[in-house]
Amino acid sequence: TTVLGSTLAGMMLVSQVATAADLKIGIMVPTTGSEATYGKDMENAMNLAADEINKAGGVLGMNIVTMTGDAACDPQQATAAATKLVSADINALVGGYCSGATLPTMKIYGDANIPMVIPAANSTKLIDVNMGNAFQVNSTGFDQVKTAISLFEEKGINKLAIIHQGDGYSEDLAKLTREKWESMGKEVVAYEVVNKGEQDQSALVTRIKSKAPDAVFWTAYYADGALVIKQLRQGGYKNLIAVGDGSNSPKLLEIAGNAAEGIYCFSNPTVEYLPAAKDFHANYKAAYKQDPDAYAALSYDGMMLMADAIKRAGSTDKAAIIKALAETKDFTGIAGPISFTEQNTLARSNFVILVAKGGKWALHQ
Repeated sequence: TTVLGSTLAGMMLVSQVATAADLKIGIMVPTTGSEATYGKDMENAMNLAADEINKAGGVLGMNIVTMTGDAACDPQQATAAATKLVSADINALVGGYCSGATLPTMKIYGDANIPMVIPAANSTKLIDVNMGNAFQVNSTGFDQVKTAISLFEEKGINKLAIIHQGDGYSEDLAKLTREKWESMGKEVVAYEVVNKGEQDQSALVTRIKSKAPDAVFWTAYYADGALVIKQLRQGGYKNLIAVGDGSNSPKLLEIAGNAAEGIYCFSNPTVEYLPAAKDFHANYKAAYKQDPDAYAALSYDGMMLMADAIKRAGSTDKAAIIKALAETKDFTGIAGPISFTEQNTLARSNFVILVAKGGKWALHQ
């Protein structure tokens, strides 16, 4: 792919120059900011899928041309990017990483009736604002909470501390976990919110330790999560620490170092645990000279699913594509089969439990 221009109000156009005979598919991910590692990984995977589709003859005789909007995990910038993508007359969109940044774009895409596949963002709040055009291929926060509770019960946890950052994703996951945990007669001894980018967490560590929780659950993203984990361990907290899927990147382990050893993560299925992703892994590494990260498989599947839905629709009519997406039954993705509920969410849980061992994630047995 080639870049056609510099960033314009949070949007960058990628790939070849589009013509009237091309299929324009928008990509919305964070390519700048603290979560840019995830975003670039997702963009790479989607573009790899588009290239493979084009080499195989395209979609209904059209080549896919992608256009990337930088959501930056920032609601305002994501809104600007979404507006630009809609103005560029895209036929469909694959994107959405940070739920907090995805949420305000839902009305923009919904009003334009843009068919949308969301590969990563999974806040349950997305369900409430979905105008029927958007489909989530990552399991929702409801499924993540079930996975978290199963681990906490397995480990005999009674007193839980929960830390979030007040955004659409981490606050939703924290709230759902607290409600479920307390409904079981268990205790949430600390429910903390910290500011994004805050470096000194000594006051937080003191408060957490004073409550003596059996486990700490960090529900936000890896960049700040790594620092919180490091300072908790340095401050003498020795009990279980778990993180949500926003922290499933190997980057968390790199930043936290030895402090991350033994922590647990509730994660979507990543490439290294997916037998069907072997060829994708090799092709991705050949194309981008690096291993795919946590959301590459879902992003690749998202682009492949969108192309399949357009083929089944038999046209670029947006309503027809949305109908085809809704009717998807057991689409074969490298991350597993895709079907949707009546709420346009993935009709199964795809969550796994990982544990940090020797600086790498391993499946919890």
